[in-house]
Amino acid sequence: MAQEKFAVRLSEEDRSQLERLIRSGQRSARVINRARILLKTDEGWSASQVAAALDTSPRTVFRTKRRYAEEGLDGVLHDHPQANRYRKLDDRGEAHLIALACSDAPEGHDHWTLRLLADKVVELGVVESLSYETVRLRLKKTPSSPGRNSSGASPR
Repeated sequence: MAQEKFAVRLSEEDRSQLERLIRSGQRSARVINRARILLKTDEGWSASQVAAALDTSPRTVFRTKRRYAEEGLDGVLHDHPQANRYRKLDDRGEAHLIALACSDAPEGHDHWTLRLLADKVVELGVVESLSYETVRLRLKKTPSSPGRNSSGASPR
């Protein structure tokens, strides 16, 4: 059997932390899966055996082992922020979008659609381009819409 490039040797402290994490079930499925990968590889399982047992790819097993070797347990358990992500709408633009969504619908429409909102925000020069999906996500994160109670039903 070929020697693994990133061998995993867990300390007793790391092992008990991973076992507690799995038992608690309070973390994302991705993090729990990484913990299981580390435990299985520490027990001597090969990458292909771990991948088959956990219904994942050998590449995922390799990346998890490499991340553990390079960054330690904290590096495996905490996701890195995605470097190439940026928000099209900053806080000011988002406030403008919400104010626009709360205003009266344009002439000829009885309500704002996501596409109308996206087009209007671009037309007003808040951003250069904006998809209706971004509008949906930004409006979804607001606690409640005006004219609605906490259950989402319209008041009578």
